[in-house]
Amino acid sequence: QVRLVESGGGLVQAGGSLRLSCAASVGTFSSYAVGWFRRAPGKEREFVAAMSWSGGIPTIAGAVKGRFTISRDIGKSLLYLQMNSLKPEETAVYYCARTNSIPYRTTETDFDSWGQGTQVTVSS
Repeated sequence: QVRLVESGGGLVQAGGSLRLSCAASVGTFSSYAVGWFRRAPGKEREFVAAMSWSGGIPTIAGAVKGRFTISRDIGKSLLYLQMNSLKPEETAVYYCARTNSIPYRTTETDFDSWGQGTQVTVSS
């Protein structure tokens, strides 16, 4: 069973930036789609961004478009989420996820492997 491990979360001031990383403890991301979701306190988990590991145009949620970028390093088998201009309301646990459904959908039920999440706190 693959295990995804996120890193890079932390405390940042509003307007600041963070870069999250995700690695697969077993296997790789090849032939999968990978993505990021987040769950804010008291809210449902929501889609943030996703892409096919093989390439192509990523899918970015409207709320973060223009500020967040999803990318991957094929050689290192790492997935990234670059987050700029962060807002306090984006305080959440951010999760990395993987799916073998290609083309993928942006619903969390389509993703079958998840990390434990990394906390991102944006102070005002």
